[in-house]
Amino acid sequence: MDYKKIGRYVVLGILFFLPVTFLLFLYPATHNYTPLDIVNDSVLDLNAFKSTSEEKILLKDHITVLGFLGNNPMSNSIAASNLKELVYDKFKGFKKFQVVLVLPKGAEEAAEKLQAEINTYEDLRFWHFVFGEPDAIRSVYFSLNSKLNLDENLSTNRIFIVDKDLNQRGRLDDRTDGEISKKLAPYMLSSYDCIEVAEIKNKMSDDLRILFTEYRQKRKGDFNSDTRRANDLNNNHEEN
Repeated sequence: MDYKKIGRYVVLGILFFLPVTFLLFLYPATHNYTPLDIVNDSVLDLNAFKSTSEEKILLKDHITVLGFLGNNPMSNSIAASNLKELVYDKFKGFKKFQVVLVLPKGAEEAAEKLQAEINTYEDLRFWHFVFGEPDAIRSVYFSLNSKLNLDENLSTNRIFIVDKDLNQRGRLDDRTDGEISKKLAPYMLSSYDCIEVAEIKNKMSDDLRILFTEYRQKRKGDFNSDTRRANDLNNNHEEN
């Protein structure tokens, strides 16, 4: 018996079947992920706002990262740069994705300066500034789920994910494994701090990938929606 030949075939068999086995383990995981939670289902659209172009910018039928830069957007240049580099550049190729930044009327020139600062000759077709009256800005912001208010300049470092149906997405339970093991009370993540690089790179990027996977599966007819609604939470849950 040629043991060398048998050994060769065994090694070849392992090399062939090991990747296949690995993929079989991955397959159910990719089809049974937990969808990104709906933390609010009544986000106001941007009908009262105008953009710097003739194009009408709306949230409906888009996957939107929504931010509020206020009267002095240059003071939020770090947040805008993080958003550009860590979110926009990563997801701009996905269908119906957009970044929309809300500012008061009169801040158009300042917005142009900010865009010039963060623009590195890349495609910014899906990066939009929209302008409206202060009351309209507050109305949109208050339609979002957030415990933090806009500052006196109508700005915030928090950014939000809004889906195609004007639902705000996030995490109903943002506890770490350690916090769960300690049985700490669940708390919500409804927005993301654009100054905190780790939060954007880890939590927000993961959440956006999950949302894009959901819509991709919906197009294929494979999506089984068990997404939880915000009203399923107990009233004592904390919010971010």
